[in-house]
Amino acid sequence: MNYEESRAYIRAAELKKGIVLGLENMRELMRRLGDPQDELKYVHVAGTNGKGSVIAYLYSALSGAGYRVGRYISPAVYSYRERMEVNGEPVSREKFAAYVTRIAEVIDEIVKEGKPHPSVFEIETAAAFLYFRDEKCDLVLMEVGMGGDLDATNIISTTVLSILVSISMDHTAFLGNTLGEIAEKKAGIIKPNSRMVTVKQQPEAEAVIRRICAEQNVPYEAADQDSAEVLEASITGQTFLYKGEKYTISLAGAYQKENAVAALRALEILNEQGYPTTLVQRQDGLKRTTWPGRFALLGTEPDFVVDGAHNPAAADMLAASIERYFKGKRIIYIMGMFRDKDYRKVIQKTEKYADTILTIAAPDNPRALTPQELADAVREFHSDVRPFDNIEAAVAEAYQLAGKEDVIIAFGSLAFLGDLTEIIRKHNGGNQ
Repeated sequence: MNYEESRAYIRAAELKKGIVLGLENMRELMRRLGDPQDELKYVHVAGTNGKGSVIAYLYSALSGAGYRVGRYISPAVYSYRERMEVNGEPVSREKFAAYVTRIAEVIDEIVKEGKPHPSVFEIETAAAFLYFRDEKCDLVLMEVGMGGDLDATNIISTTVLSILVSISMDHTAFLGNTLGEIAEKKAGIIKPNSRMVTVKQQPEAEAVIRRICAEQNVPYEAADQDSAEVLEASITGQTFLYKGEKYTISLAGAYQKENAVAALRALEILNEQGYPTTLVQRQDGLKRTTWPGRFALLGTEPDFVVDGAHNPAAADMLAASIERYFKGKRIIYIMGMFRDKDYRKVIQKTEKYADTILTIAAPDNPRALTPQELADAVREFHSDVRPFDNIEAAVAEAYQLAGKEDVIIAFGSLAFLGDLTEIIRKHNGGNQ
């Protein structure tokens, strides 16, 4: 297969198999591929919101310190291949096609024996393991796809550190209807006699995590948010003190200090685990970190911000960032949401800041609400809402409505972020 054929193969697999939780299929697939995952060391990250940001901080600091670091994330924002990369270089088209070709041959054998066809995420994760093994990574930063205990990434057994970011209600059809049930699944990545760190969790989730740590003989460690103090914050970044040392990050979201402190505590633990970094390497790493679509400023006059707020907890964080940076400003929203998210709660938590709300659909995604469906839901809470059939038209309308002192905020599914960024760049003459 060439690259286009390998992508088509994966799209076809999506029709055969949706979301599959359970490790038996993955174990069978990896066994036939020679278990490349066992030749690597991992930092495994689970939770509801903040996984990608924490990984981004670690990726920047560790690769800047000279380690060969793999990163596996989902979803991709700009390019499909950025899901798996090493030291800033996405997997090449040729290598990806070669891995999928090899995996497809193994899947043919599996299916001929009457066993289940692996899911898309299982295929992609298998390709990532092959890639990172061939690239001889010192450490792989691995983001859980969904949940934790039964996620395809949890086939790994050589975890150096497990990280739990903020846990809240999401994917309830698969993970459970209480915070405790969801925390149980996500904390399932914690391996016996290893190390872990968590951000501050809600009491119900914390109790479950503490119990699982005790069962696995792992010390419970929470990143100490009280030891970090924000010195200054603006839409272009923030500076904070952590244990007496000054750090600057370019990510402006009100929640980013928490993610950065979790990453710093993780780096301290990795120091003890044989992956040392200096203070300067940690400071430079955090300063260089970029992470698209997390309360990111894409244009000015008017300010144009994009954010990946797609569930109620993320909507709370978006609201906190609006309160911090744009209180009293006139704001226009561009909103796109998936139907399997609690979009009504997202609307409830954010609509009061908006003067006008424009609704769009994530392109080519069956999970996306249509612009009209989302507009109907918004109208239950907000009177000035307008649906748009394409993103370009919505952006043009937002710019038409906004004065130079106003603010446009596009949020919801990250699936439309790549298209949106390109449209804004064109609008600003390619300078943004």
